[in-house]
Amino acid sequence: MTGIEVIPSAKRLIKSLRDLGYDFCQAIADIVDNAIEAKATRVTIDVEFDGDDSWVRIADNGKGMNPDALREAMRYGAEREYDENALGKFGLGLKTASMSQCQCLSVASRWNPARAEIAAYKWDLGHIEKTNRWEILPIGGTSLRPAIRQPLKDSTGTVVFWQRLDRILGYKHPYGEAARKRLSQTCREIELHLGMVFHRFLTGEIRGKRLKLWLNGNEIKPWDPFFRDEPKTKRLHPVTIQVRHEGISGDVILEPFVLPNQDAFSSPEAFRAASGPANWNQQQGFYIYRAGRMIQSGGWSNLHAPDEHMKLARVGVSFSPALDEAFKINVAKMRVQMPEQIRDDVRDAVAPVRKLAREAYDRKQPGPAKPYFDSTILSRTPDASQNPTSSTLELSEKRQEPYVATSLVTLTIEEWAERMLAKANASERPIIEAVLQRLKEDLPA
Repeated sequence: MTGIEVIPSAKRLIKSLRDLGYDFCQAIADIVDNAIEAKATRVTIDVEFDGDDSWVRIADNGKGMNPDALREAMRYGAEREYDENALGKFGLGLKTASMSQCQCLSVASRWNPARAEIAAYKWDLGHIEKTNRWEILPIGGTSLRPAIRQPLKDSTGTVVFWQRLDRILGYKHPYGEAARKRLSQTCREIELHLGMVFHRFLTGEIRGKRLKLWLNGNEIKPWDPFFRDEPKTKRLHPVTIQVRHEGISGDVILEPFVLPNQDAFSSPEAFRAASGPANWNQQQGFYIYRAGRMIQSGGWSNLHAPDEHMKLARVGVSFSPALDEAFKINVAKMRVQMPEQIRDDVRDAVAPVRKLAREAYDRKQPGPAKPYFDSTILSRTPDASQNPTSSTLELSEKRQEPYVATSLVTLTIEEWAERMLAKANASERPIIEAVLQRLKEDLPA
C-alpha cells in the first residue's frame, strides 16, 4: 500500500494519539465494543508474558471483515455510519485504544464461513518512526504467526494482536519477576473491569447482544452494581427525565437502588463482592450506561460529595448514543458529564434514595439511629401538576417518617456540603461546588 508522508513529524503525531487517556482496561473494553458491534457472541482475551515478546490477543467470533473493510477500519479518520444503539464512536477505537498500549498492532479477519481466507494488516510505530511514513503494512503467508491465525481456524471473526507492550508493562525491555507480577495484577484488573462494564451483556439483559467473555481461559463473570439478587436490596421507582440538546431530544432513565447494610446481606462473601473494584465509598452514586454499556461506575457527578453515610446508594443512569453531545462523551468513552439542564431534576430524583441509604446505614450502627435532616425532602412536596415525573419519586404508599434537624455545629463537612447545595439556587450551585472542591483539595488525604 502506498504510504502517506507525515508532516512535520511522525513522532509528534504518534505521541498525540497515545496521549488520549486510555488505560489498559479501558483500551481492552473499547476493542470488546467493536466485537459486539460485529455481532460477536464470544470474545476471548489472552495475555502472554515473554519479556520483549509479550503479547495481548483479543479474538471474537463476529462477522469479520473483507480486505477492503479491514483497511478502512484501520485507517485513521475512516468514515462509517453508526446505528442508533451502536457502542462505537468516532471510528477511532480500534486504532487509538490499541496504539495507546502497544507499539505494534496487527489485525486479522476472516469474513467467509465457507473459506479460511484471512485478511491481515498492521500498524508498526517502529516502522513509522524509521521512515516518517504513516502507512498500513499488509501481513501474509508465513508472516501471519500462529497465535493470530489459530482463533480464525473454525469460524469467522477478528483477531486484534498487540506487541511491544511498553505502556502496559512499564519497561522498554520487560524482563524479570516485577514485570511478570505487574502483568498478572493487570489481568485481575481487566477481569473486574470487564465484568462490571459489560455486566448487562453478560447476563443477557441487552436484547440480541448476549455475550461471553474469557480471559486466559477463565470465563469472566458479571458484576451487578445493584445486587438485585440480594433479597434485602431496595429498588425504588425509576424516574424518566427528558433531555433536549441542539435539536435532539431523548430520555434519561434513572433507576435507584439501596443495597442492604452489612448485617442484612445474604452472606459475608456477598457483602465483600458488593464493595466493587474501587471499594464501598468510591462505588456509591451513579452508574451511567450508554446503550447498555457502563461508562461511569460510581460518583455523584459533582451533585454531591462522597459520603460514608451514602455508600449504600447506587443509581443507574441510562441514555442512548443520540445524547452523546449532551453528556459530552469523549473519544475513549471514559468521561461523561451530567447535562446542566437536568442537574436539578436529577438531584431531586436521587434525594429519596439518599434518604433511604442513610437510614439503612444508621441501622447497622451501634446504639440509636442518628437524627438526620435532608432539606431536599422537607422543602418540597411532589406535585404532579408542577413536575410530570414527580409521581415516580414516591417511595411507597406508606408515608415516610419526618426527619429531625441536628444542631448545625455537629454537621460533618459532607453534610454541610449537601445542606448548602440543597438550599442554593441554580446560579449559586456552581460557585458553592467550586469552593467545596478547593476545600477538599486542601484537606489531608
